Parts: sequence; C-alpha cells; structure tokens
Amino acid sequence: MRKNIILLILLVVALISCFENKSTLQQVTSCPTKQWQISKIQTQKLKTDLGDSAIHIFPERLQQKIDGFGGCFNELGWEALQILPVADQQNILQSVFDPINGCKFNLCRMPLGANDYSVDWYSHNETAGDFKMTGFSIKRDQERLIPYIRKAKAINPEIRIWASPWCPPSWMKINNHYACKPDSVNDLTEAGRGEELVSQFRMEKEYLEAYALYFSKFIQAYKDQYINICAVHVQNEPNSCQNFPSCVWHPVDLATFIGDYLGPRFEADNIDAEIWLGTIERANTERVDEILNHPEAKKYIHGVGFQWAGKGAISHVHENYGHLELMQTETECGYGSNDWAAMEHTFGLMKHYFNNGANSYMYWNMILNETGKSQWGWKQNSMITVNSQTKEVTYNPEFYLMKHFSHFIDPGAQKIESSDPNCLAFKDSEKIVVVYYNQGNRAEKEFVIGDRKFRSTLNEKSINTFIVPM
Repeated sequence: MRKNIILLILLVVALISCFENKSTLQQVTSCPTKQWQISKIQTQKLKTDLGDSAIHIFPERLQQKIDGFGGCFNELGWEALQILPVADQQNILQSVFDPINGCKFNLCRMPLGANDYSVDWYSHNETAGDFKMTGFSIKRDQERLIPYIRKAKAINPEIRIWASPWCPPSWMKINNHYACKPDSVNDLTEAGRGEELVSQFRMEKEYLEAYALYFSKFIQAYKDQYINICAVHVQNEPNSCQNFPSCVWHPVDLATFIGDYLGPRFEADNIDAEIWLGTIERANTERVDEILNHPEAKKYIHGVGFQWAGKGAISHVHENYGHLELMQTETECGYGSNDWAAMEHTFGLMKHYFNNGANSYMYWNMILNETGKSQWGWKQNSMITVNSQTKEVTYNPEFYLMKHFSHFIDPGAQKIESSDPNCLAFKDSEKIVVVYYNQGNRAEKEFVIGDRKFRSTLNEKSINTFIVPM
C-alpha cells in the first residue's frame, strides 16, 4: 500500500513538472501555395544553452513603440469596391479593418486633394487668387473618399486618419499645373517642367498664407463630417518631379512654410492635428537636417515619414532626432505582379524600417481592379484585387504579409531585439509576437525567448508568426 502511494505521488509530481515546463503557442504560416495556416506547438523550459544554432529573442531589450499599421484610402480603391455587390464589398472591408478577425488596420493615410490614384486631377480650391479660401470645398471627397473612410470606421471606429497633399491648388505653383514633368498622360508643356531642389510653389507671402489656410480648412471640413484628421505630412515626395500631381520644394522653402505659416496657422485656429515632415523619398540626409534644424519649423514637427529611397535616411533621423516619431508612409508598390516575390520585397522593407526605428508601417493601395493602373499609367500592386469582368476577389500575398504583422501586433506594443536578421519580434503586456521569414528550403528552427524554447519545422519560402503568451 505504501509503495503504491509513493508511486502515485511521484506520478503527480512528474505531471506537475510536465505542465510547468510546457505551454502552448499559436503558429500562423503562409507560403506560395497556402496562406494563413494555423497550428499549435509547444514551448519548453530551456535546460541547456542552444548557442548559435537557435534564434534568440530578448524580451528585456525594448526598442520603439508601435503605433500601428494601415494603407491609403484612394479614389480608385473605392471605384474597385463598387464593382461588387454590397455584401462582397463589406466582406473585403471586414478583412482589412475588422479589429477581431481582419488585418486590424488602425492608422491610415488619405490624400489632401488628388494623388496619382485619384480618378482625375482636382484640388479643394481651383479658383485662382482666392487667398481667403472662400471657394474651398470638399464636395469631391464626398463622392468617394468620405464614404470609403466611413465604411472603414463603421467597422473600426478607432481608425486614425492622416493626410498628405501630392500637389497644392495648381494656381499656387509657378507652372500653374498639377504636374511637374511633361508627358503624354498630361497636358503640361516643356516650358512648365520642374527640377529637383527648385521650388515649384510660389514662395510669396499671400500664397504661403493661403496654403496654410487651405490645410486648416481641410481639417475643419473633415471634422464637420465627423472624421478627425490626426496628422498632416506636409508634402508627398517633395523632391520628385512627376507626370502626376506633384510639387517640388527646396528644403529651406518647405521649412519656411512649416515654421512661419502652417504651424502658426494651426495654433491660431486651434488645430490639434500633428505636423509631420513627410513624405521623404530621398536618402539625402542633409536635406532633412535643413528642415529639422530650422529654428521655427522644428518647433512644430512631430515626426518624419519615409518612403521609397527615403529608407536610406531613416537610420540617420532615428540616431540624431530621437524625440521624433518615425513612419514608413508608402510601401514600394511594384509593377502589378502581386506575386510572392513582391511579398518578399515588402518583408525586406519591413525589416529595414522596423530595425531602424519606425513606429508604424503603411501599405499603399489596399484595393484595386485587375488592371492596377493609375490614371497616369503606372500599374501597381495592391493587397486585394477585384476583377471588373468576373467580379472575382483575389487576396494577394502582400495582404497576408500585412496581416501576419497587423493582426497580432497591437498599438502600444514594443519592438524587442532578435539575433536573426530575418526575425522581427514585438512585446506587449500579454504576449510576444515573433515574425520570421524562412527564405530557403524546408527547415527546422529553434527559438529561445528568455528561459523558454520552442521548435518548428518551417515550410520553404514561408512567412511565420508565432504568438507566445507571456
């Protein structure tokens, strides 16, 4: 009898030890043939040092806070949605914005006036010389952008919206045209061609004052529509001379506008939207420095947004302007391939930006039709494609890539250090989220987090998210 009791005690102790040493975590995997496959794996108490063979995650090495993920509300995205029955439209919007089962997008961009994915050119005031902005109107936005945003906010009321202009009203530019580069897709003449580092904006007091008022009226008009604009990035790609809506600024002139006109106007009108230096698309750090060190402009700049070649400047800003928030504002859009290679490229961008201090990451076109084309001829990628002929809806690889991050990484989480360049990790009060891309053949990998470890067999060319309870 006594022997049986001892054996029973030993069995109970062994079971308790087993439960203490093991716990379950969720793994989500996507590869070229199958997306969003969910499985369960076990973590175990670490007994020996696994050395260099394992990927180490360091929960105590906290880095930047994460503000969120999102994409851009564009007119052609709304047009693509309208191809479908209302129920199918709602399913797509749920997949992107639903805070329980979707991508959980919470921080999204919109254009202030036309961009290259608008139906055509427009601004909110094309009346030349209307310096008092008496003709300002957002009537055009009520056709597409405002309904688009409202549909999203009906799913997640907590979505924050920020705005950026591609171009001011055309009469505020020296060439009196929305474009900078003559092309067959616009009617700009060679005489109106701009060039980098030569401001196209009319740097005269009455124009600068009117443009600051234009921003203020935009934010107030949207507030009247019960849509709060949380921030403005003052110029999309201020160095780029494009065949679509664009406006080149010299850094000193852009700083003058922010410091002497836009910031004071926001103060006078009690506008609480943040002012960001964005969206920066060049690696030339001296241009950014000219603005961030400008004695007046720097008082108003809350953060810096980067896209395209601007990725070459983010490390400099992160190292030298630690008080500023940083955003990746427009993921590189490719040329309409919507394939796994595009997903791999975007994952590489996400690694670069998050490893250099980015607090948030924006996709570009969330939804497009099968052509992917802008009105100015550039075919680009999108998260979701709607076929205008068959009404088929395709969720492209980059949709799943974004969801691998945004579905699990909540606003307020912090990035934490990892030993592997293909591994990004984030921590909040409840969990650690590990995102790893296995770029080679099928392989077994071990991960170590603090005093625990887990092992997983990873499919060839697979993106994997592990959700580890705290």
